[in-house]
Amino acid sequence: MSEPLLDSLDMLGAALGLAEQVEAAAAGARAVEGLPSGDGITSVLVAGMGGSGIGGDAAAAVLVGSCPVPIVVSKHDECPAFVGPDTLVFANSFSGNTEETLAAVSAAAERGARIVVVASGGRLVELARRIGAPVVPVDPAIPMPRAGIGAVTVPLLVVLGRLGLVDGVDAMVDSAVAQLRRRRDELAEGGDDVASRLARRIGRTIPLVYGGGPLGEVAAWRWKGQFNENCKVPSWCNRIPELTHNELCGWAQHGDVTRQVFTLVFLRHDHETGNIPRRFEFVAEACDEVVAGIETVQAEGDTAFAQLLDLVLLGDLVTLRMAFAEGVDPGPVDILDQLKHRLSRS
Repeated sequence: MSEPLLDSLDMLGAALGLAEQVEAAAAGARAVEGLPSGDGITSVLVAGMGGSGIGGDAAAAVLVGSCPVPIVVSKHDECPAFVGPDTLVFANSFSGNTEETLAAVSAAAERGARIVVVASGGRLVELARRIGAPVVPVDPAIPMPRAGIGAVTVPLLVVLGRLGLVDGVDAMVDSAVAQLRRRRDELAEGGDDVASRLARRIGRTIPLVYGGGPLGEVAAWRWKGQFNENCKVPSWCNRIPELTHNELCGWAQHGDVTRQVFTLVFLRHDHETGNIPRRFEFVAEACDEVVAGIETVQAEGDTAFAQLLDLVLLGDLVTLRMAFAEGVDPGPVDILDQLKHRLSRS
């Protein structure tokens, strides 16, 4: 009989429930009343940090070829100068109390921007009530912000669809839910599935995650963050083609050290454009002898959104299995709590 998992916040259960989270988030966003008008919108700003901010990254990546106005993701407390009455601003904050998001959205409200809040409560919801902005609720039962990626991504897509800025959102959501369920059936039992094998091969090396294009870049950031927060290990990420214009040069030296320390993880999908596939091949050839291993993960799904969330679920399960193998509780992030406590005293 196997030892029980150290998972005080049931992060495994949250990961395996991503399909249902996506469905619930879509239903919640469809039911929200009082949305601003979509007429004359010239730009979209998503303000959010960490596990909430990545919802903006995901939406922007999925819609990069279809949304007629720019989607800018801000992970700062400043409000960009372009924000005004013709800007749609999403305030993404799982807790509703993220200080950077509050500062940026408060400034956007003063400039007359059209604001939609995505939060479980907190001061952002209070701000929304004062200014008459609609709130898309986030389920407060989700154990951690990073476990709520569906809850902070899908509302953006649905609202943009309801305002007439993008088409086909319902099909995107349905395809993603179907793929998440297929993948969950493969992964839920553990053992010798693709996530477990990859977790074992990475082992105690430091994972460097590379993705291609906007979708792959977001997936790489997600995996990097999950390695950091779930496993409590260092990890970094980059994207192709950018890394082939600079970082690739850094593999020319110290191979005797790097081959003992680093594993490259390639996140691949069917929406890579231009020479991205050939660049992946070249990076693999150039790095083959200077890293401990090169692992390739191929996304599945009928749409770009489905493939992105497929990579998300795979990354969640890989990092959770790595944490369990080391006896690490993936849920709590004590060092971040310590930082918040220190900042609250200053």
